[in-house]
Amino acid sequence: MGRKAARDALFQLIYEYNVRMEEDDFTLSLMEQGMTDDDLEYFESCYRGIISAREEIMGYIEKYSSGFAVDRIYKVDLAILQVAIYEILYRDDVPHSVSANEATELAKKYSTDKSYSFVNGVLASVIKEVENVG
Repeated sequence: MGRKAARDALFQLIYEYNVRMEEDDFTLSLMEQGMTDDDLEYFESCYRGIISAREEIMGYIEKYSSGFAVDRIYKVDLAILQVAIYEILYRDDVPHSVSANEATELAKKYSTDKSYSFVNGVLASVIKEVENVG
């Protein structure tokens, strides 16, 4: 399947979580079909991790979404940001620039024409903070 496809599936599952506000193990098991062991590890650990670290991740989104109330951000963009910020904060195997680039591509694919620049701007600020602290 590949990491890009696993990330796409993860984004979709997080989007569903944001809408329903509950985990869906059935959808999780459906999306896992055809994934390699490496992709499964990434997919499952990120899914559980994003849910566990939701407050921290949402804090970053709120901090850097300049002028946008979090509850007014498109749910698609919110899910994309959650995946990317989780990767930036917790995944040493994903370079920050890759997280930002892949998030921008997801926004171009699934969201509005202006969403990718919003997503990219938020992530650039998160990366700058994380790299300056590290």
